[in-house]
Amino acid sequence: MMLLGYDWYADMIELMRFNSPYGIITLTDERKTHIFAFHPDVALCLPYFADTLVNPDMTTISAHDSTVIICYRLLARRKKYLAIVVKLTRHPFVLTAYLAKKPKQGILYS
Repeated sequence: MMLLGYDWYADMIELMRFNSPYGIITLTDERKTHIFAFHPDVALCLPYFADTLVNPDMTTISAHDSTVIICYRLLARRKKYLAIVVKLTRHPFVLTAYLAKKPKQGILYS
């Protein structure tokens, strides 16, 4: 009898992985669905995720959770910043992403 365990489930989840100075960051299908549902304008920005995570214009630490950073990249044509919120764990992952008129003030992450 074959049991369907985590390995089977993991194969069913679509993952996107991005290199970054913080390690390999994962974007799960569930998080992508959340982002597109709550921030539909970000859907067209998905091609910019890799560049934003590899070389952000600015990175700040969340005011609410010191294990969360926000990576910003200016999208000049839109005159807005792509903000990608990342949870820094042993396996970093994207929590959400949104477009912002300006970066949130906070402690710069280095």
